[in-house]
Amino acid sequence: MHLAREVLKLRSVVPRPIVRVQNLRNFNTTSQIHAGSKFDTEQIRSRERRGPFTWKAGVLFLVTGSFLAWYFKSEKERMKRKRRGESNKAIGKPRVGGPFKLIDHNGKNVTDEDFLGRHMLVYFGFSHCPDICPDELDKMALMIDTINKKTQKMTPIFITCDPARDNPKQLKNYLKEFHEGIIGLTGDWENIRSVCKAYRVYFSTPPDAKPGDDYLVDHSIFFYLMGIS
Repeated sequence: MHLAREVLKLRSVVPRPIVRVQNLRNFNTTSQIHAGSKFDTEQIRSRERRGPFTWKAGVLFLVTGSFLAWYFKSEKERMKRKRRGESNKAIGKPRVGGPFKLIDHNGKNVTDEDFLGRHMLVYFGFSHCPDICPDELDKMALMIDTINKKTQKMTPIFITCDPARDNPKQLKNYLKEFHEGIIGLTGDWENIRSVCKAYRVYFSTPPDAKPGDDYLVDHSIFFYLMGIS
């Protein structure tokens, strides 16, 4: 009897439920792994069927492309209108000329305001010019006589590029050989440089030139027809 009781005690402490729990856990974990693998495989297959280009990406691409096309077209039209406006502003308005303060061939101080309301034919040169300036002044004299006979009076103006040697007396004696109506203008080197810049005339007279120096002057050769201001 005593031995039977001991056997019953030993059998009661055998940990059989632990083995069952362990088996259950192993079974559940394996099931989850298989279920997860199956789910991942389905996702991959679904993505492969759809491809990398979805309908959302397509809509975004079309919207972005349409906006960029509209933007560039609008900018192109705006630049065309801007260039057209700038071109219209420039029509009939000279880009040369400006205010000046000089001395005429009679020794009188004159400014650009003294010629307001007149058409002017302006030429830049110098009295010691060997050939070009005389030829151009002959043309100026012919133009003035022709124009003044047919239309309103035009004022011919000769502005020297050699202020060191072309004083008022020198200009007066020089210009009367071509036409009595030509007005000669001179001044100091800075004033001549300023008016040449306003008319976009190049000249090479050195700023420290003296009246007795011997040198030639290089300059632009243009006639400027200036309208009534």
